[in-house]
Amino acid sequence: MVPNCELLSLSAQRCIRAWSTVKTEHACPQLYTALHRRACSSVAPRITTHYTIHPREKDPRWEGVEMERFADEADVVIVGGGPAGLSAAIRLKQLANEHKKELRVCLVEKASQMGAHTLSGACLEPSAFNELIPDWKERGAPLHTPVTEDVFSILTEKHRIPVPMLPGLPMNNHGNYIVRLGNVVRWMGEQAEELGVEIYPGYAASEVLFHEDGSVKGIATNDVGIMWMIDEKRWRPGRVEHSVAWPLNRHTYGGSFLYHLNEGEPLVALGFVVGLDYSNPYLSPFREFQRWKHHPFVAPTLEGGHRIAYGARALNEGGFQSIPEVTFPGGLLIGCSPGFMNVPKIKGTHTAMKSGMLAAEAIFPKVTAEDLHSETAGLHVPEYSEMLKKSSIWKELHAVRNIRPSFHNYFGLYGGMVYTGIFYWILRGKEPWTLKHCGMDAHQLKPAKDCTPIDYPKPDGKISFDLLSSVALSGTNHEGDQPAHLTLRDDSVPVDRNLALFDGPEQRFCPAGVYEYVPLDTGDGMRLQINAQNCVHCKTCDIKDPSQNINWVVPEGGGGPAYNGL
Repeated sequence: MVPNCELLSLSAQRCIRAWSTVKTEHACPQLYTALHRRACSSVAPRITTHYTIHPREKDPRWEGVEMERFADEADVVIVGGGPAGLSAAIRLKQLANEHKKELRVCLVEKASQMGAHTLSGACLEPSAFNELIPDWKERGAPLHTPVTEDVFSILTEKHRIPVPMLPGLPMNNHGNYIVRLGNVVRWMGEQAEELGVEIYPGYAASEVLFHEDGSVKGIATNDVGIMWMIDEKRWRPGRVEHSVAWPLNRHTYGGSFLYHLNEGEPLVALGFVVGLDYSNPYLSPFREFQRWKHHPFVAPTLEGGHRIAYGARALNEGGFQSIPEVTFPGGLLIGCSPGFMNVPKIKGTHTAMKSGMLAAEAIFPKVTAEDLHSETAGLHVPEYSEMLKKSSIWKELHAVRNIRPSFHNYFGLYGGMVYTGIFYWILRGKEPWTLKHCGMDAHQLKPAKDCTPIDYPKPDGKISFDLLSSVALSGTNHEGDQPAHLTLRDDSVPVDRNLALFDGPEQRFCPAGVYEYVPLDTGDGMRLQINAQNCVHCKTCDIKDPSQNINWVVPEGGGGPAYNGL
């Protein structure tokens, strides 16, 4: 699982000083945007490789294209307008205002508006909000539904085994709020702008720019779950439901959520999570979701209702064992991309926000220092890493570090649940060992000849639905004349390897119908067709492709899904 990649680009001197004194050695982070004009917009691309792999000067797609670069500078540039990026921006401006310092903070976001690419059936832990914006209730934060009921189930095909939700278990949600995270992000953007943060939606950061010494200089922008309205009689505001097991087998990690919102209408947010380390190439996460909705415990909630939105995303579930180096000369990693999500809780908003706040507190003294010396042109802030290891994030992730990898055993799901009960609930994660993951998700698929095809039932159009009508509810749109953002490193690999060995898993693991194998015009073979306009930016293809041949790159800013407060 995976998503938001957020990069903070820093300077060792404030911009105003970079302009006013000749002895300064450090350049401010820079934002470059490219405008291009096509000499002939009707020329179709002949290859799918991205310009980072196939240079523009050798690519016929770029013939007759004039490029102009416009540059701007800021003290801190934040890439990604999710909870972590906005928390970092807010905290930086809070510190600047407290210390009466001038600090230009810019945030770029590829969505056309704040929150439009944010997707989460979120049950939010409010600890980070309490710290960042203590008066969030008075300011009208859209946290309207406190959790009032916790339900956890192990599903069989026809029945449900209730699991008591004891205090201290990861899925206990007492004190949390059911939210539409897109609305929360939109509200956070308003709070950031009130503090003076410059927010630029519709700008996708496509390249990292480097100084000659290898440190980060800045970024360049590119070349310009489901929600239902249900029968009010079945609506229980504040109710949180989770399940595991069916329709997945015991060796496939995953489960469901169903949250009852309290926002004036009988709304529920529901979704199905599948670990991308599954082995059967015939598995379709989307169709498992549709099948789950027909379970006797789930279907009654949905009967008589109608779906109003759809979306999909990948989650970074590596956790404690997979956290990379989070600092480098010129930048920091914050949010979900380094792996700060608490996987057993299925929660990462509070840890993402906290990481942004820590980053801001580590950055601020350096970017406002009068006589700071830096060994690189791009400022290195190792203090952030140290602050992270002393924070609640580190403690929380360390305690649950073995829960997810414990599912890799002969008994699968059930062995993992036993492990969680003994070593987490009783010992609180204090066991003196750390389990390892089984490797890259892309390498876990078995050849199709060794697996059994899955016979999925046809959607009934009332509770379960086809893929394309679902994608239509995501509001996804991309300009038709832009270079493809779903690119291949080698055009021959899909047919020669993925189709031949794994029976084309791209056409099943993509939740938006982007990839399909169609006959050649000559009728003597197949080819991979990429319907890039359907892409909902989940990046599952980049992660699960068994050949690691798909190279997902950002499309033009403003394109993609238009989630309305999901």
